[in-house]
Order: sequence, then structure tokens, then C-alpha cells
Amino acid sequence: MRPTQPGPLVGILAIVALLALAAVRQFYSGLPLMPWTAIPTVLLLAVGEGYSALVTKARIARKPGTKPVEPLAVARLAALAKASAYGGAVFGGLFAGFALYTVQILDRETPRSEFFVATGSFLSCVVLICAALYLEHACRIPKDPEDQNPK
Repeated sequence: MRPTQPGPLVGILAIVALLALAAVRQFYSGLPLMPWTAIPTVLLLAVGEGYSALVTKARIARKPGTKPVEPLAVARLAALAKASAYGGAVFGGLFAGFALYTVQILDRETPRSEFFVATGSFLSCVVLICAALYLEHACRIPKDPEDQNPK
């Protein structure tokens, strides 16, 4: 499994944002109000992944007072991080497309509140992507000092 690169994530986010913008333009009046609950939910996921990254990094580095980590657990955390990064990019693109449409009609009350919800949800998805990339980075096996100094 290769490390996730930020470039494809940005590309996915941009493409989904453009598709969402086109869809919202067509169907905005028929859509239900956007729930604000996505913001704390995604932020809680990001906090959980960030904490898991800190703990996993310490356990892999065998810091004093930590138990060794199972290799299968690290593989599962890396898969979770990769899925969260791509999922955050897709949902972040949806929220960005919605925010791009509602920013054009901020003079009305309902689109104004939806703009703030969509923007907050987009920012929480960006935080989730960052936490996922950090968790994936924390799952890497540190290089052996003996391997770094060839003789």
C-alpha cells in the first residue's frame, strides 16, 4: 500500500465540488435544509484519528510506558486513514460545491445559514483529511538507524 498523496485528494475534492455545484444549481429549491450536525460529527472523527495517530506513533516508536502495537492493528489503522482521507475529500467536495452556490445568494436568510453550515462542514472535512494523513504517517515503521549508515 502506497502512502496517500495530497494531490489526488485535492483533485477529487475539486471535481466533486464542481459536480455538486452543477447539481445544486439545478435542484436547490427542492433540496432539504443542510443539517449542522455534520460539523461536530466529522470533527469528532478527526479528533479520534488524531489521537489514534499520537498513540500509535508512540507505540511504534516503543516509547517508555507504552505497549507494543500489533502489526495487524497498524494495517487496519492505515486502511482507516486512507479511507477517511478519500471520504473526507469526497464529502468536502460536496460541501464546497454547496457553499459555492449559496455564496452567490447570501442576501436571502436561508441560503446564508446554509452557506455557514456548508462552509463549516467543508472545513471539518479538511481537518479530517489532515488527521487521516497524520494517522497514515504515524503508521509507518521507523527506519532502523543501522540501515541509514551503510558501511
